[in-house]
Amino acid sequence: MQIDGPFRVTVVESQDTLGHELRLEFTEAFRALAVADQAGAMRRYLAELQRMILDEPQDSAERRGMLTIQQVAAELLPHIAAGEIPLGENIVIRIAPNSPMARFIPGDRTIN
Repeated sequence: MQIDGPFRVTVVESQDTLGHELRLEFTEAFRALAVADQAGAMRRYLAELQRMILDEPQDSAERRGMLTIQQVAAELLPHIAAGEIPLGENIVIRIAPNSPMARFIPGDRTIN
């Protein structure tokens, strides 16, 4: 899936566990924005994700992946709007091998 947004998502196998990790890295362009503009960009990203999700079949792995990223972005939005997140750092989300989220991860890849 290719979505231009405020961060890049990389899916990698975890070195510490048998599962995977989602690594979020905010883009340089997003980091350069004022906090209010970052919040607006995140809201637009969430709206675009929603439009794309509605276009995907219900049982699609792409849809499940987009729903996961949408949930993460929605959780981050209030913290970004408050300027509470150090955008120069990566955010790592670990996915256990027996997690339902693991079903949509076919291998290592980057999602924009």
